[in-house]
Amino acid sequence: MKLAVIAAALSLAAFSANADDRLARFEGAFGVVPVRANLAQNVVRGVSPGGVPWVISRLSADIRADGTISVDGRGLLLAGTNNIGFVGANNVLRVKATLLCEVSDTAIQRDTDPAGVAVDPDGDFRIEGNLTPWPPTECSFPVLLIRGLASGTTTGNWFAFGILKR
Repeated sequence: MKLAVIAAALSLAAFSANADDRLARFEGAFGVVPVRANLAQNVVRGVSPGGVPWVISRLSADIRADGTISVDGRGLLLAGTNNIGFVGANNVLRVKATLLCEVSDTAIQRDTDPAGVAVDPDGDFRIEGNLTPWPPTECSFPVLLIRGLASGTTTGNWFAFGILKR
């Protein structure tokens, strides 16, 4: 009996430690509005926006203190141009995620794999990996951007941002 209680306590401790290592969580998202007042570009912490509006129907993301990231996105689609309702020209798109912790135009861009992941024709995508460079132990002002990657590029403009879950 004592052994079962000790095993259960250790299992609970391991689960609690795992739950406590979360750096940030994002639930929900909004697509990019490329311009703001006075027709200025809607640059976020040094990252330029996509050139046309995008929408996203759902996003869920977990970022751990060790730099691992898991992002599940649904319905990332163009909200303008002749390709409205698609994931871009020829219905092809790759995306990556960027975590920004500093509130400045020179914020450090902590990115997932620069090659990105493919977005399904219906706008769904899944990112699993590690951020490079590693995030700080405390990210006081986290922003998560989903960035579209044009063919042959690794930087990309932002198409959507995650809503921080506190």
